[in-house]
Amino acid sequence: MADSTPDWADEIRSLYLSGATNQFVVHGNVSDRLLIDQEGKEARLGNLSDFLTEVQLKRFELVLSYELGTGLRIESGEGFFQKLRFGEELPSDPVHAIAYLDRFLRFCVNLRNLTPEDSDSSIAGRNHHIGIIIKSAELVFPISKQTRDYQLNSMASVVRSWSRESHFLEHNLAVFLLSDHLNDLNHLLSQNTRSAQIEIPMPDGEGLVDVFSYFEETYPKALSNFAGEPQVPSERLAGATVSSMESLLRMREYDGRPLEQSDLSDLKKSLVERDSNGLIEFVEPTRSLDDVYGHGQIKEWMCQDIDLWKQGDLEAMPMGYLLCGPVGTGKTYLVECLAGEAGVPVVKMKNFRDRWVGSTESNLEAIFGLLHALGRCIVFIDEADQALGKRDAGSGDSGVSGRVYSMMAKEMSNSRNRGKILWILASSRPDLIEVDLKRPGRVDVKIPLFPAHEPEESYQLIRALGVKHNLDLPDSCPEDLVELVPSLVTPGAAESIAVKMYRRVKTNGVGALEALKDCLDEYQNPIPQDVMDFQIGLAVKEASDLEFVPNQFRKLGR
Repeated sequence: MADSTPDWADEIRSLYLSGATNQFVVHGNVSDRLLIDQEGKEARLGNLSDFLTEVQLKRFELVLSYELGTGLRIESGEGFFQKLRFGEELPSDPVHAIAYLDRFLRFCVNLRNLTPEDSDSSIAGRNHHIGIIIKSAELVFPISKQTRDYQLNSMASVVRSWSRESHFLEHNLAVFLLSDHLNDLNHLLSQNTRSAQIEIPMPDGEGLVDVFSYFEETYPKALSNFAGEPQVPSERLAGATVSSMESLLRMREYDGRPLEQSDLSDLKKSLVERDSNGLIEFVEPTRSLDDVYGHGQIKEWMCQDIDLWKQGDLEAMPMGYLLCGPVGTGKTYLVECLAGEAGVPVVKMKNFRDRWVGSTESNLEAIFGLLHALGRCIVFIDEADQALGKRDAGSGDSGVSGRVYSMMAKEMSNSRNRGKILWILASSRPDLIEVDLKRPGRVDVKIPLFPAHEPEESYQLIRALGVKHNLDLPDSCPEDLVELVPSLVTPGAAESIAVKMYRRVKTNGVGALEALKDCLDEYQNPIPQDVMDFQIGLAVKEASDLEFVPNQFRKLGR
């Protein structure tokens, strides 16, 4: 196993040794397990605090940590601490703990300024290396809900001063604030320009290879089918946390059930969804664009994009699509088929909005971190006009909508995501989506989806969906049925008709064609005509290329 440290750990080391900063706000996947693999020592899994103490701060003479539940503790250097003879008990409540740390650091600064002749202490006059780790910092310094929350803000201000006052900067001091989500941390610390924000990403395929090499030795039965091939489960399970994978392997090892290749897709779905706390739905598609009826020009365009994607030629690869059209035109189905064509999973963003201050932004932060680790994927946002927020939503939601808009806009235009994340927005009301979110660089291709516009096309759509229910209809629409077949039939409406046909066949004992005639007699379109025309007109106006728009509908976009 290679003796290597993660990129984020190297960044911390460079920033500290260069003197750029002595305070680090570490956020993201901070609750996960990390592989601690040091030369001359047996590799093991530990938490982030263990990694910081044993790897980043291994040469420090003293490392103190604070956590809301356990209080102030000595992580390493207890002998050195006793020599200091600071003479106070370690407090547990946050107010006294932060005050204690501030007094202690100032004591160390004063001790450094003494000469051995001024003191009988053998450690006077030296610049000692001291590390402080504050775990779950968002609980100790949460977002202040009231401007005049003096106690909370004063505590945050004290910690901020450790990164600003000259005598602390001249001291060998390193302070780490660990927080799951940056948006949950008090703004005095999360927006401190004198500290560095370090994000720990979710595990990706490359980073998991060493972890699975370690797992192979620890859980040989569970990984017997992947012996000597740690890259296989690493690539397939990228995006899940090491903690969740370790729990899974422990159970498999105990039961004596090896992981199979066929297990990996379902396992990734369950692990990723569990780690995201239900914020996303992870779908491994089983369809392809061959399963989409009609839309010839649209499918051709998408197939060309997918070919570029597979070849790694990303210059013409869009950052995102906008699918627009009336309700029921198969936008979700098309996304799943496109993902199957590309051989990538679909991530559906669920309701990430929350009533608590800062929670919505924290949920989005967690989702983005997960997306970056998954490798190539399609992110699908349905009802995008409601989900993506507004640039200026007023004060009705305390500014949440505006912050959601800002975060989404920034992430969708992140050029590092090109070729990794394909954004697909879907809406029947694309006019309600902010213009900036639909611009090239975020959404490069806007594809309109329309209902069937001729009786024969409507019939063929119903017939295609009837096949799923084993309903056998003639290859072409019978002449006596032409007048009954409605126009502007969407895939959703056609599916409803096919289900009614199946019910009639089973309950009335009639043939499929007779059942269809019964279903179409006095049929009423579920979408009112004026609504249908309006939504078709919006889709025509949004189309990025008029070749996607049949001639029959172009006049509705004027």
